[in-house]
Amino acid sequence: MYHLRDVIKTREAEGTAFRLRVPSLQIALGEKIALIGESGCGKSTLLDMLSMVLRPTEIGSFRFRPEQGAEPVDITKMWHKRRLNQLGDLRRQRIGYVMQTGGLLPYLTVRENINLSRRLLDMSDDGLVEELTKDLGIRQHLDKLPHKLSVGERQRVAIGRALAHRPSIVIADEPTASLDPIAAERIMSLFIELVDELHITVILASHAWRHINRLGLRHLEHHTERKEDGSMTETVVSG
Repeated sequence: MYHLRDVIKTREAEGTAFRLRVPSLQIALGEKIALIGESGCGKSTLLDMLSMVLRPTEIGSFRFRPEQGAEPVDITKMWHKRRLNQLGDLRRQRIGYVMQTGGLLPYLTVRENINLSRRLLDMSDDGLVEELTKDLGIRQHLDKLPHKLSVGERQRVAIGRALAHRPSIVIADEPTASLDPIAAERIMSLFIELVDELHITVILASHAWRHINRLGLRHLEHHTERKEDGSMTETVVSG
């Protein structure tokens, strides 16, 4: 699904810099991947590059194959030629995203939030939304606005929204960070079970390595170093 080689993102501010370097990264269709690490190690930066919302500073090779048998898409060429509309179409059709805070639209009901990606793609009803809301235990909340839900319920809605349009991949950035450990483990287990049933690739970032380990996800290797003068912090990710 993903092939990255010599991809770098550098950020600079007030005399200090952070660099994320990816010498080589291969992710296969259907894999379940975890990037475990503390805040500031570059997890969100990597996820933003993989979801094609953040342009790398340097790119050796970046290819994306959304389905078996399809020709790989040259993301490097799209960034160089500023084909932002095509990148947007890829994201909308092929990627689901679960944010830390859920990111639900407060003026839409649960039903409308979950159906949003399907509406944008003009998808007809195939029964998946009903199935997801049943599996996620939120069917009784379909006509409520997000502020009427608990934090855990909102996160379940966010998971349903990310899966509803049957994307090729779901990317999740600390999806249970705001939950207590017991609720976090329960929701994470349910999330992985659903992506497995739907044959969707998943990449998630988390600092809760204990329950992530129990789910059997493949860990990406990463190593962070800081220069003695504090001017540069670099994280190297491979896998």
